[in-house]
Amino acid sequence: MKAILGTLLILLLHPSTYAAPLRAGAHATDVSPREFPLNMPGGWRGNRADKVHDPLHARALVLSDGSTQVAMVVVDNLGLAPEVNNEAKAIAQKATGIPPANMLICATHTHTAPGSNSTEGPAPATAYRKLLITGIADSIIQAHGKLQSARIGFAAQPLPTEVFNRRWHLKPGKMPLNPFGKMDRVKMNPSRSAGTLDRPAGPTDPDITVLSVRDGKNKPLCLFANYALHYVGAIPRGMISADYFGEFARLMPTRLNADERFVSMMSNGASGDINNIPFTATRAPREPFEQVRTVAQGAADTAWQAYKAIDEYATEVPLGMIERDIALKYRKPTAQQIEWAKDILAIEDEGQRKKLPQHAESYARRAMVAAKRPDTLTAKLQAIRIGDFAAVGIPFETLVEIGIELKEKSPFARTMVIGLANGRHGYLPTPKQHKLGGYETWLGTCNVQRDASEIVTAHLLEMLNELHSSN
Repeated sequence: MKAILGTLLILLLHPSTYAAPLRAGAHATDVSPREFPLNMPGGWRGNRADKVHDPLHARALVLSDGSTQVAMVVVDNLGLAPEVNNEAKAIAQKATGIPPANMLICATHTHTAPGSNSTEGPAPATAYRKLLITGIADSIIQAHGKLQSARIGFAAQPLPTEVFNRRWHLKPGKMPLNPFGKMDRVKMNPSRSAGTLDRPAGPTDPDITVLSVRDGKNKPLCLFANYALHYVGAIPRGMISADYFGEFARLMPTRLNADERFVSMMSNGASGDINNIPFTATRAPREPFEQVRTVAQGAADTAWQAYKAIDEYATEVPLGMIERDIALKYRKPTAQQIEWAKDILAIEDEGQRKKLPQHAESYARRAMVAAKRPDTLTAKLQAIRIGDFAAVGIPFETLVEIGIELKEKSPFARTMVIGLANGRHGYLPTPKQHKLGGYETWLGTCNVQRDASEIVTAHLLEMLNELHSSN
């Protein structure tokens, strides 16, 4: 009798130690637009789409350990507005009971998808907002409805050949003026002409991290992957596309010999300064979508290698999730910058406008918008524990050094850093990168205080440590 009472006492004090067998469900919902034309944001000019090249999806993985349920969703979109995420979460919560704070919804950052949050304007754009919300919610609801016995494992494998830091120090005399008429120390996507490039301004993170879920019969159920690489682009003009994220998902069932129930997804890592341009080499010309296929194939092969390297799958995996809203100060233009912006926007002579630094008018408009912002931004951070695996969600285009630091300092055996999660609030550079200048640091591209990355990192590490100590 004493032994039974002792066991009950242990269970009450340490419930997560005796987690129920893991259950998992996954589902992919097609969220491709049905009405056209639609603008695809993300460039300096409008980019009109008239048809779909390859489908967009909301892909969801739902996990349950008997007491905690977690949903992780990857959506083929440039960056989802918090309002869209919140509406989708509310619908999904009503159907599943999963708290919104236990739902991570991230965007892949494909540049060939419609905007997410058009509440007025052309009918196709407002219709797409509704379709996207219901599609994201449906992916969670359907995945929840498929919950079944599961086991889970994780690993990482490097693919260094497709990631390049796009911020460069240039040779003396090669740096152009930035839009504000000032001289930066580094440039994003500089010319690759002879004698221009000096050295990259930062590292890369070559790892493809995978979270592999298998069903009770040990068959592949879901693969949730992550890679610190921007979109690839070069999509046929005027067409919607999920970029390499979608092509990766299409290829993985074959790599794993999986059936029609299997769902694969690729999330965007800390890739704010990482792209697929080999600055010191010359790549042969590509036809539209060819480079997307090349990157996706390499990523699928690498993810397969990581998958094969998983030597242990766990069936009793404690789950945990922490969501934290933090206040960050919005950057505001100085009085001098406001006068500069007014002067730029007042120029009517076409000859004078052509003499301005590149993108000066765009950033003058952005400065005026920034001047009207409130004092603070509320950014939603999330940390998820899945046994000895962790994932963090950051609502920014996060520079790679931040992701590397989080992985290195995390108390978990493997940590995945997911960018553009629960919103898109601009770029998140480190203070070191702010000192160098460049596109990712400009007012109007980076919207929050210069030490925001340090604040975000400190909070996330605190959240990870709290989850790790909750055995």
